Amino acid sequence: MRLFLMLAVVLIASAGTILAEENTLTDQEKAEGWILLFDGHSTKGWMSPKEKPLPQTHVQEGSLNPHPCDYMLVHEKVWENYRLSLEFKISKKCNSGIFVRTFPLTPRPGKDVGFNGIEVAIDDTTTAGFHDTGAFYDLVKPAKNAMKPAGEWNQMVITSNRNILEIVLNGEHVNRIDLDEWPEPNRRPDGTMHKFDVAYKQHPRKGYLGLQDHGSDCWYRNIKLLPLK
Repeated sequence: MRLFLMLAVVLIASAGTILAEENTLTDQEKAEGWILLFDGHSTKGWMSPKEKPLPQTHVQEGSLNPHPCDYMLVHEKVWENYRLSLEFKISKKCNSGIFVRTFPLTPRPGKDVGFNGIEVAIDDTTTAGFHDTGAFYDLVKPAKNAMKPAGEWNQMVITSNRNILEIVLNGEHVNRIDLDEWPEPNRRPDGTMHKFDVAYKQHPRKGYLGLQDHGSDCWYRNIKLLPLK
């Protein structure tokens, strides 16, 4: 069965959308300008936060697993204004996340590199709080937890466009943040406190993408990016 699935070149979805085999682009995606960030069989294009090569052990059955690594797997390019589309599958009790706008990669004294970016949380929970899947970690709660149970694949789209970040999870719009509304470190627009000593209105609006390792297996595939004009 696995061989059959790997050899399938093109499937036609019920809605008429053409879907490519895993970790490839359809002709339509190529025409639209999408870029494939993971080829499905190597760590090409990915590195550690210290800009070191990655071992091939992170490639597992056509997916990237950041566990274990030095905090996160980082894509080698800096991106500004884009739509990121990917699929992820978590393990039981997973704690992971997707970092956007991580810049620079050198952490500040006493801080991990995560303080240089913004994390989209991925956790094995069913609630919709500041640390649950679809949250901007410790900043904005998702409208709902639209994640499927551990062991099932989820599809996420993150749009990073100037001052706006948005998250769509399994077809549902679950979160949005306007960074222009965040002028103070450690404080949300409603006056409540968060953990980051960052004024996100001044945070870089470009940066690296990262797949976090927080001690749990989490697999990512079909990682694609569309630059926005």
